[in-house]
Amino acid sequence: MNKKSIAIVELATVSAGIKASDIMVKTAAIELAESRTVCPGKYIIVASGYLGAVTVAVEAAKIFCADKLISSFILGNPHEGVIEAFYDKKKPEKIRALGIFETQDVASAVMAADTAVKTAVVDIVEIRLAKGMCGKSYVSLTGEVSAVEAAIARAKAVTVESGMYLDSTIIARPDEKLEKFLL
Repeated sequence: MNKKSIAIVELATVSAGIKASDIMVKTAAIELAESRTVCPGKYIIVASGYLGAVTVAVEAAKIFCADKLISSFILGNPHEGVIEAFYDKKKPEKIRALGIFETQDVASAVMAADTAVKTAVVDIVEIRLAKGMCGKSYVSLTGEVSAVEAAIARAKAVTVESGMYLDSTIIARPDEKLEKFLL
């Protein structure tokens, strides 16, 4: 994935999502990291590339699929932890504190993750983008308790503004019996 910028486009139907994906790659020099259906029959596109190209591609998709657009988001300078989380769950040696942040849509979860890791010294464990969650998404992160608290608080403040905040929690030193399900 080109690390200059990330875009997310979420559409209400599969056919609009496939069309938007095609429009985006034909409009500008971008890479598709994901182009797939999500529950319940929605479609997400995660693209990357240089900011100008990504912006042009997203705008083209928004114009041609405006009636099916749920949300879109462009992140111009994503934190490296956000990029890594798209591909793998991070396996920290020990979870000191665990923060979970849940949103109504995909774009808000990515925005929350980037905000969190830019706010405090935390590591993203996972970004779950609408997989098996009826279109909702969540971010799990770890770090010292105070850092996780600061990261979650800032992510919540940013996401509440968009109306996509759903829930969040912080667990200090999760029990080992739970950790095996998280990692």
